[in-house]
Amino acid sequence: MPKTSARLLAMLSLLQARRDWPGALLADRLEISPRTVRRDVDRLRELGYPIATIKGPDGGYRLGAGTELPPLLFDDEQAVALTVALQVAAGSGGGIGDAAGRALNTVRQVMPTRLRHRIDTVRVTSVARPAPEVDGAVLVEVSTAVRRQEVLRFDYGEGVRRAEPHHVVTRYGRWYLVAWDLDKDDWRTFRIDRMTPRTPTGPRFTPRAVPGGDVAAFVTARFQGSDTGWQCRGEVILDKPAARVAEFAGDAIVEALGPDRCRMLVGSWSWPAMAATLGRFEAEIEVVGPPELRDAFAQLAHRFARTAGVIVGR
Repeated sequence: MPKTSARLLAMLSLLQARRDWPGALLADRLEISPRTVRRDVDRLRELGYPIATIKGPDGGYRLGAGTELPPLLFDDEQAVALTVALQVAAGSGGGIGDAAGRALNTVRQVMPTRLRHRIDTVRVTSVARPAPEVDGAVLVEVSTAVRRQEVLRFDYGEGVRRAEPHHVVTRYGRWYLVAWDLDKDDWRTFRIDRMTPRTPTGPRFTPRAVPGGDVAAFVTARFQGSDTGWQCRGEVILDKPAARVAEFAGDAIVEALGPDRCRMLVGSWSWPAMAATLGRFEAEIEVVGPPELRDAFAQLAHRFARTAGVIVGR
């Protein structure tokens, strides 16, 4: 690639990365003179890219949102990132698998041979549990209500719900809407594949703060049974190497105590569920605490013994 073309591509990449670029900073990042920056900006304008000049003490440039932009240009890192993102999107359960595949093929066709060969080496298979497909039109409609901060009315189950939509999230292949339920007066997560939005949307609202301020942490905690995470937390010592335990420990904390022993801090929605989860490691278990976890092991022992007795007596 000629040096000038490579420089223009790098400049476009920078202009897309932030809204405003002071001329001096742009020259410094590209390691060229301010005069060359001005010449390159003129070249990009001739190619059809709407680049506005920012007036002020420092001066600068801004890439505008043109209605008819020429084909997008990608540097090597962007091309690889786009390839991975589109391949992962094909398995996201968002009803966009075929579209993502077509988009990847379209992008590949317009890339230079050198870059095409590079992205062809990237093969990503997204492995996820089977999840229901989400209608792409519904996903866009819900996301639009989030962006516009408009109350959403939708059929859900056997009733109609009203909610202030805040965030669209994906978890384990399923898509959810995090919203303030106006009828329940509380935060809720709704499965988007079960939603049928009604039109028109309701009035605009002022967004509330998600508990804790972190949407990802809030959603994770909700699926753990509360707004603050697991309701039950225990500590045990397992006669098993930490490396073997950590592979299947989920969000638990595993600390090596030697080559064949480890400490495990684990959470669950109930003590019996925690005891049953720990039992699957097929190792000797020492309960550090609390007493409720030790009692849960005793409950399960009696239950399993009764079950074994029924089986043996047949």
